[in-house]
Amino acid sequence: HVQLVESGGDSVQAGGSLKLACVASGFPGNNLYMAWFRQAPGKEREGVAGIARGGGSTYYADSVKGRFTISRDNAKDTLYLQMNSLKPEDTGMYYCAANTRWVCPRTLRPNEYNYWGQGTQVTVS
Repeated sequence: HVQLVESGGDSVQAGGSLKLACVASGFPGNNLYMAWFRQAPGKEREGVAGIARGGGSTYYADSVKGRFTISRDNAKDTLYLQMNSLKPEDTGMYYCAANTRWVCPRTLRPNEYNYWGQGTQVTVS
């Protein structure tokens, strides 16, 4: 059973930076397909960034390209999201998601991931 625990959310001013982390347990991190999603109040959950198992390929929503960077350290079973030049529209609950079966990291569809963390809140004002 995979467990995901996110951390790093905070309240920041526009233009600031945050780095989110997601630690996976219960399954070898390097065998997990992983991604970051977010959900703003009253809106559907949306994909933010996906990464291949080995970390060699990364994919981003258009709204965050050039500002966010997804990475992973499989030795530490940890997924990261570096967020720079934050905007108020980046506000929301950020979730780490994983699947033990193959997922195309480019598509960023929530229903393709079957393990989710509890989320970490990011507020940009």
